[in-house]
Amino acid sequence: MAALDTNVLVRFLIQDDARQGFQARQLVDAALTRGETLFIPITVLLELEWVLRSNFEFPKDQIITTLSSLLSAKELVFEAEASAEVALELFRQNKADFADCIHIALAHAAGQGPLWTFDKAASRVQGASLVT
Repeated sequence: MAALDTNVLVRFLIQDDARQGFQARQLVDAALTRGETLFIPITVLLELEWVLRSNFEFPKDQIITTLSSLLSAKELVFEAEASAEVALELFRQNKADFADCIHIALAHAAGQGPLWTFDKAASRVQGASLVT
């Protein structure tokens, strides 16, 4: 199973560069035609959220919609998919950054907790605690 880097996934989704967008679409379409699934590392999902927010100024609700659609695509397999889904729900329900929600979800999945943090917004998420 081939894996996708963030820049390929961004070009596939956003189509902000005509040549690279075309290449990304060809790559994905070819894999799907062969009946292959594509692997998305958790770090790519994390970076994708950052790129959508920082570079393309997606609002939180659009980021949630985009990530949710990707997570539900049967053609994609995500590293730590259950944790990614939990993180997305934590992100939806809280003011914490998506990265903090990923950290909390992964720690919980590993049976470790709480996630100690100096970040007040993150500390309000179930599974995290503020260092005082």
